[in-house]
Amino acid sequence: MLELSRLGVKAEPAKRQGARRTVWRDGRNLTRLFMAAPALVWIFIFSYVPMFGLIIAFKDYRFDKGILGSEWVGLTNFRFLVGTREAWRAMSNTLILNAAFIATTLVVSLVVAILLYQIQHHILARFYQAALFFPYFISWVIAGVFVFALLNSDTGLVNQLLVKWGRPKIPWYSSADYWPAILSAANLWKSVGFWSIVYFAGMLGISPEYYEAAEVDGATGWEKTVYITLPLLLPLITINVLLSIGRIFYADFGLFFHVTRDQGALYRTTDVIDTYVFRGLTKSAQIGMASAAGFYQSVVGFALVFLSNWIVRRIDPDRSLF
Repeated sequence: MLELSRLGVKAEPAKRQGARRTVWRDGRNLTRLFMAAPALVWIFIFSYVPMFGLIIAFKDYRFDKGILGSEWVGLTNFRFLVGTREAWRAMSNTLILNAAFIATTLVVSLVVAILLYQIQHHILARFYQAALFFPYFISWVIAGVFVFALLNSDTGLVNQLLVKWGRPKIPWYSSADYWPAILSAANLWKSVGFWSIVYFAGMLGISPEYYEAAEVDGATGWEKTVYITLPLLLPLITINVLLSIGRIFYADFGLFFHVTRDQGALYRTTDVIDTYVFRGLTKSAQIGMASAAGFYQSVVGFALVFLSNWIVRRIDPDRSLF
């Protein structure tokens, strides 16, 4: 027993220390660490150092006094987010529209990825991928001009077609009820190419032997999609959805500001947290209020990721993110 105890207790720390020395002495590990160093430094400088500024959310920030010298006001800045009817409207719009964006983008991206997989050997396959991916690089400022050219009340292409078909013109930029669908379509146009390529890459990682075995058994294309493609893509889908849920309280400012042209008549269905805070910041120059909004979005997003991951882990531990 003494010999076993000596071997069990003293040998194990020696192995660990030797392993640690090997990690640092191995030239390949040092090379990897040096290669990762610029990214780690960048993350530290731009992601962790600015976190000191979060205290602005709890202060009445003044330029002449600076961050440390400004007066503490507690949770006063957060009342801007929950103290008015417009604030609650902005939060509900943010949640509902982002949930619609996540659902529609997921479904359409998967459909497009499956279609791309079916024609991957076609001579125009690369062209289709590039054409779908191209809108991802277009600024929302330019996209807003395109949308305005389509929906302009007088000279817009859509209204011209409506008149040609004997229908009355629609004042798009003063009719708020149409804009959830318009914004969802614009978001799809810009993002579906990127996410379809992501899922297409995941499908390329699936072994062709699964599909060959299914064909031998007489499976149809729909059955191969339902019983092979989607189950094997489920881990990738889960990760993307969980990460998207973490940013569900963040709105794409360019989409909601430039595409809608910041029309007050549309605020009922298009005003989100980011545009609401932007208007408050430009009108009252309350930096503490804007900082409180960002802090609130981060905390809520962080909590939603943990909650969503906990639910996934309870259903299927192998599918959870962590």
